[in-house]
Formats: sequence, C-alpha cells, structure tokens
Amino acid sequence: MMEEKWLAWAKQIQSIAQAGLTYTRDDYDYERYIELRQLSADILETYTEYDMKTIQELFTNETGYQTPKVDIRAAVFKNDNILLVKEKADGKWSIPGGWGDVGFSPAEVAVKEVEEESGYLVEAKRLLAVLDHKHHPHPPSPYHIYKMIIGCELVGGNAADSIETSDCDFFSLDNLPPLSIGRITESQITMLFRLYKNPTLPTVFD
Repeated sequence: MMEEKWLAWAKQIQSIAQAGLTYTRDDYDYERYIELRQLSADILETYTEYDMKTIQELFTNETGYQTPKVDIRAAVFKNDNILLVKEKADGKWSIPGGWGDVGFSPAEVAVKEVEEESGYLVEAKRLLAVLDHKHHPHPPSPYHIYKMIIGCELVGGNAADSIETSDCDFFSLDNLPPLSIGRITESQITMLFRLYKNPTLPTVFD
C-alpha cells in the first residue's frame, strides 16, 4: 500500500524546508523556507488528525538534515501466541516498542521496551523485518518512519502495566484485539506469525 500522494508531497516539502533552514545563508531564502514549512504544516492540518500546534511543534523540534525516524518493535511469542500491550494513548493494542533511543542498539531498545511496557524479560534473537511505514496501511504520519521488528525470546519476568500501557497478554492470530494501527497492523502481525512458524525465512524488508 502506497501512502497518499498529498502526504508524500507534504513531507518532501517539509524536508526541503528543513534542509534549507539549516544550510541557507541568505535572509530572503530563509523566509521562503519558513513559508514552505508552513505550507507543509497547513496540508497536514487539513488532512490528518493533528492540530496546527502539534504539527508545528513536531516540525520546529526537528533541526539539521532530515532523516527518517526509527520505530523499534519486539515480537515475543509463547505457545504460538504473540505478546501485545494495551496502549493508554488510544486504548488499543500493539507489540511492545517505540522510537529508537540514542546510546542503545536496536536489540537493546527492543529488550528494554518489552520490560518497560509488559514486565517481561526477553533476549533479542533475530531481526525479523525492516519496514517503510508508507508501504503499510498505517494512518497518515508527519514523519517518514522505518520500522524495525526484532524477534525476542521470553526468559522471565511477570506481566505488569506501565506509564504507557495498561495491560498485556498473549494472543493467537485468529483472536487479535483492536490494534493500534499507527504502531502495528494486522497484516504485519500475520507476517510475524509466518516468520515465527518458519524460522528459516529471510528478514522481510521494503
């Protein structure tokens, strides 16, 4: 699934504006890049659920040459069921994970996120997928996102909620709860079950 053209254009405009604001030495060009950034924000406010204040905060917090953000998720299985956590933000379910953290490797982030969001202890075993957010049926996002999903083995711990999550449990593929599709989609979970049941399959990438 390709992202909507308006969203791709808005993000490209934002990227050009951000690079221009970083590198220009001309006051007139600087003003034009500010206008381009505002145009991109206007497009996103019109077509997404984000309000202008949130969009401007997202954009003005980004400086330097713009690169994709990295979302790191953990796939944890037990008895042919996958671990999901219930997000407080929207009351729906996702595999554990979040933005990559400076100073942590992807595997370390995956392990940390599982413990923080579910209470379980895991070991990172295998990179299952590297996905481009725009190729999957996620809601529109102002960011260009790469999603890394790491297969993890359950080694201990006990179920617990957290600041960001209110519940966790293991689910079969045919009994999934309502998903937080900004974070994970049903087609992606189906892919993870396929990789889990066929461990010789290669890493999936877009």
